[in-house]
This record gives sequence, C-alpha cells and structure tokens, in this order.
Amino acid sequence: EVQLVESGGGLVQPGGSLRLSCQVSGFSLSSSRMDWVRQAPGKEVEWVSTILSTGDTLYADSAKGRFTISRDGAKNTLYLQLNGLKSEDTAMYYCRRLRDRGQGTQVTVSS
Repeated sequence: EVQLVESGGGLVQPGGSLRLSCQVSGFSLSSSRMDWVRQAPGKEVEWVSTILSTGDTLYADSAKGRFTISRDGAKNTLYLQLNGLKSEDTAMYYCRRLRDRGQGTQVTVSS
C-alpha cells in the first residue's frame, strides 16, 4: 500500500524558512518521480517542484532560487526546503507520486 505523510509546515514570517518532509512507504522513493504541489484556498492545485528517478530536479518559476527538493532513499523521505518565503507561498503543500498524495502540511507566511 502506497502511503505518503507530509510534515514540517507551520507559521513563519516573510523571509523565513521551513523544511517540509514527506515520509513514504509502499514503493521505492529513489526509483520514483516525486512531485511537490500546493493549493491555496480557492485556487487550483499548483505544481511546485519535481525530482526524477535520475535525481534531476525541476522547479516552477515561483520556486526557482528559493525552494530545493531532495530525497533520502535510506530514510524513505522526500524534502522541500523553503527559503525566502513570501505571503503568496501560503498554501497546503502535498507530496505526490502519480495519482497518490498525502494529507498535506499547511504553510502560512504572515507577519
């Protein structure tokens, strides 16, 4: 059974940082393409970043230079480092593999 459990969200001031984690089970993290997506209230789901099985990474323009996706296969954990956070980054963040995603972790950026 595929499971994805996000954590690490919270309330942070503009310019602050957070590291999101996604603990996975039921498949090989290192062999999978994994995405981070987010959804703000009343808005569509927005793709944020991808890490391919090769280790190559992709970022939405809104994330480039500020966010970093990574994984630790030994720990079965996917990460998203968020730096330089802005109010517009406020959203529920989800890790996703194919059509599966977790319950999400809330990131709120506010002073």
